[in-house]
Amino acid sequence: MSTGDQYGSEKNSYWIPNLDIHKKVITQELQFYLGPESSVRPYTREGSDGFLITTPGDCLTDEQIDDICRKSKEHWEKQAAQYKTDSGKQLKRPLHRPVVVSRSNKHRVEKVKNADNRASRFHKINRGPQSDKEG
Repeated sequence: MSTGDQYGSEKNSYWIPNLDIHKKVITQELQFYLGPESSVRPYTREGSDGFLITTPGDCLTDEQIDDICRKSKEHWEKQAAQYKTDSGKQLKRPLHRPVVVSRSNKHRVEKVKNADNRASRFHKINRGPQSDKEG
């Protein structure tokens, strides 16, 4: 009897929080623990981020989750060490470095206003005493 015949076409879905679990690690390890028909994807449940695991059998055991958390920690430490050697400086929270996704128009307008203010101060300074007579 094959695995597919044993469980039929029905699969079970389980949610686990993403606390201490790296997406890449759980994706790589899941089929090792639960078989080739298992899958995982990011999933938000009741406002909490985590992973939705779909499998024909039981979900991960506590020991398997502990192993994934340990491997995730090693993965993050490796990333942090790589960042440190690439940049030459260490961040307090290397994995939380902000990445600009988009900028609002307000930010651009403020930059233009600041540039205009600097330009107008420059013109006032360079006009000298004649600027009072012109105005």
